[in-house]
Amino acid sequence: MPAPSPADFDRLRRLVAIDDVDARQSRTINEVFTGKELTTIPVGTADDVTAAFAKARAAQVQWAKRPVAQRAAIMERYRDLLIANRDFLMDVAQAETGKSRSAAQEEIVDMMLNARYYARHAPKLLKPTRVQGLLPGVVKTVVHHQPKGVVGIISPWNYPMTLSISDAIPALLAGNAVVVKPDSQTPYCTLANAELLYQAGLPREVFAVVPGPGSVVGTAIVENCDYLMFTGSSATGRTLAEQCGRRLIGFSAELGGKNPMIVTQGANLSEVAKAATRACFSNAGQLCISVERIYVEKPIAEEFTAKFVEQVRAIKLGPGYDFSTDMGSLISEDQLKTVSGHVDDAKVKGATVLAGGNPRPDLGPLFFEPTVLSGVNDEMECGRNETFGPVVAIYPVDDVEEAIERANDTEYGLNASVWAASKAEGEAIAARVNAGTVNVDEGYALTFGSTAAPMGGMKASGVGRRHGPDGLLKYTEPQTISTARVLNLDPPLGIPSTFWQKAFTPMIRAVQKLPGR
Repeated sequence: MPAPSPADFDRLRRLVAIDDVDARQSRTINEVFTGKELTTIPVGTADDVTAAFAKARAAQVQWAKRPVAQRAAIMERYRDLLIANRDFLMDVAQAETGKSRSAAQEEIVDMMLNARYYARHAPKLLKPTRVQGLLPGVVKTVVHHQPKGVVGIISPWNYPMTLSISDAIPALLAGNAVVVKPDSQTPYCTLANAELLYQAGLPREVFAVVPGPGSVVGTAIVENCDYLMFTGSSATGRTLAEQCGRRLIGFSAELGGKNPMIVTQGANLSEVAKAATRACFSNAGQLCISVERIYVEKPIAEEFTAKFVEQVRAIKLGPGYDFSTDMGSLISEDQLKTVSGHVDDAKVKGATVLAGGNPRPDLGPLFFEPTVLSGVNDEMECGRNETFGPVVAIYPVDDVEEAIERANDTEYGLNASVWAASKAEGEAIAARVNAGTVNVDEGYALTFGSTAAPMGGMKASGVGRRHGPDGLLKYTEPQTISTARVLNLDPPLGIPSTFWQKAFTPMIRAVQKLPGR
């Protein structure tokens, strides 16, 4: 099965929110598997972003007036289109990122889950809610959720569909317009989904895609948006948070991770070893929530390591627009340089390579073997820094207490995985790990796929949450409207002001003693 055709890319290029795309400076997009040119993409400017926001603001007013049920119906239709067009979407994802078919499929499933969850729950989440007022029967208080306005999304290259579209779905359902800057390496992943959203009935001005460099397009989005959603490195997240803070706008971000796995005595080591290959090497390890550190109790460390290394060596590495391979390519020369550098540095400083450890130019320009290391320490580049590639280190530990302590000994706190002798033991350990999501008897998929529950990072791994009610309500401004139904706080007619003021505090105290107060 080949990459998408030039005609496919030309059709999608017309959806960019830039006037006269053919006359613009363009950037080359290469097929990652081979390094050959696929197509080009026009490069946006700050003026293009400003124009997109102007159109989005005008369209957002009418979009917000639509009943939530109508907006939800569009997302239900989009979900149906995802299913009907899943093969083409996976082709685009593989062509632009070099990921395996299974990793591309994860993106389709995630968008399906988010579209369905928010389409079904947005009407209830956004419904005005009556709450207790100051004085029962006298004051009526209702909480409304107003859209922020125009949300800016700056999305990364590793899961370019999920991390642009799945974040846009709740923002749109909340009544906002959205302007997206896809990563410069993966713009067509976002555009392919924009096409389906428009086909589902979403007004084009309400969801605009402006490709271009972060220093230009990303900066302009931060300067124009009413709320920013960002996925990327912790360093960039800090910079964007400062910029948003100066503008006093809201900000949500999923950032870096150095995610641990804990394996205790009594765990089914064959099961753990098999699942750990997925936890560590999905999307060639280019996944914010993938595992890079494995802490194993010493009495089982040798057995686990042997089983895990056997599984890793069996991973089928290579290109292919089908499900015949287990792991695909890295996305860029920069990623290959980082991964190779971390492994070489570890070897020089005394680490042992138990599996992999080598680039594979025979398979394609950016392939690197799934790699397992032992003897890693904090002096090595991969010791505390996120590799964001197919590299994992195994650390034997004395007991569970040491495993938890070392798992938490990091500036990050995004995801973790726990395997123990029983579910109860695993859950007890999980509750002590400082991470926004923790999977028991799984690597990352359970928490990420639980769209009704919040997902995000502690410490330097993020701010705010995606998924669940939080993932939608963060795109709204809570508004409280209280109405005096019988009287306001002025003294009732005929009651002296001094008597009213003296009686007010005892009256509030009496109200607080009522049931439910």
